[in-house]
Amino acid sequence: MYKIELGKSGIQVPTVAVGCMRIGDMSESEASTFINTAIENGANFFDHADIYGGGKCEEVFGNAIKSLNREDILIQTKCGIRKGQFDFSYDHIVNSVEGSLKRLGTDYIDVLLLHRPDALMEPEEVAKAFDHLKSSGKVRNFGVSNQNPYQMELLQRAMDMPLCANQLQFSIMHAPIIQSGINVNMYNDSGVNRDDSVLDYCRLNKITIQPWSPMQYGFFEGCFIDNEKFPELNKVLENIGNKYGVSKTTMAFAWILRHPAKMQPVTGTTNLNRLTDCLKASEINITREEWYEIYRAAGNKLP
Repeated sequence: MYKIELGKSGIQVPTVAVGCMRIGDMSESEASTFINTAIENGANFFDHADIYGGGKCEEVFGNAIKSLNREDILIQTKCGIRKGQFDFSYDHIVNSVEGSLKRLGTDYIDVLLLHRPDALMEPEEVAKAFDHLKSSGKVRNFGVSNQNPYQMELLQRAMDMPLCANQLQFSIMHAPIIQSGINVNMYNDSGVNRDDSVLDYCRLNKITIQPWSPMQYGFFEGCFIDNEKFPELNKVLENIGNKYGVSKTTMAFAWILRHPAKMQPVTGTTNLNRLTDCLKASEINITREEWYEIYRAAGNKLP
């Protein structure tokens, strides 16, 4: 698997990240197999959040990696979501990281993301928390999730270090970050700019976009692969996939990776076969014509 630089962090990461949101119910043996399968396929970057499984996912992961060399894996986690609110206060960020470190069984986190925008965010307070975590060696790099350009600008103004990543929902069936760019100055729904051109902003500022739910449609409504609601898309994915000798799942990830923004999609499966199919996408480089064929098959019309 080829690697990319995560933002301006200087660290090289595999172009596909392994999501750990659903490993909370795994046994230690199952989790170990899952993690080792990912690593054997070149994916040593694992994405967590303090709320996944109520902390259970980090705990299961931490127990499963005890026999591994910590320097051989990269761990990313997120914080900022509390029941009924979002919280970017100094105390919550620092306490959340302390909890994640304990559950993960590690002395440091490679990347910390702020999970969802906090309307009450005070940039200087967040920067203070980041500075403390950085200077104490507990977190090495910082980023955000689900933020627009001005939210990032507001935060970045108070920080001494660059934001390295922004995790955004993006898939063939959820593509507003590119639709508005294709439909500039149009009256149709696809021309509505819903995110202040976050894709172009991240490219201009070298912030790596990490697509989450890369095989989902809607907001956790389901997977579009082999879904009878999307026959044309699945037919096109299958036809193009047959050309490269890969599955529809691989093609869904290859479509994302074909974009020149050098994104790092996050897997969301615990099925080992599907996981390896996701990771195979780094070996596939579809053509421009195939990319647009898949885009149109998802119901998108070109102006």
